[in-house]
Amino acid sequence: MGKLTYDSNLTADFDDRVLAHIQLVIGAKLRRGESFYFSWRDDPLTGGGRSTVWVHPGISLAFKYFGGKVPTLNRDWIEALSLSANSATGLQVVAEPAERL
Repeated sequence: MGKLTYDSNLTADFDDRVLAHIQLVIGAKLRRGESFYFSWRDDPLTGGGRSTVWVHPGISLAFKYFGGKVPTLNRDWIEALSLSANSATGLQVVAEPAERL
């Protein structure tokens, strides 16, 4: 289970595979100087609910992975997450689509 730390004080747990895909999408948006919302469902063990943050190039983000191997990336999932990030509601973790052969 990986961890995303936002502005040194808010943390959220994600599966390493999910976190790797999110990192790529966030990195691409920030390289272009684009700000956006990022929303996710909180773990029921920590109270459940949903969190949303405003991601901006001036706010620090840290990605901590539990495993030592880089997960295999699914380009279709990266596209789906990017479409979400470019919408008015911002980046939301969407289900991973099956890879095209």
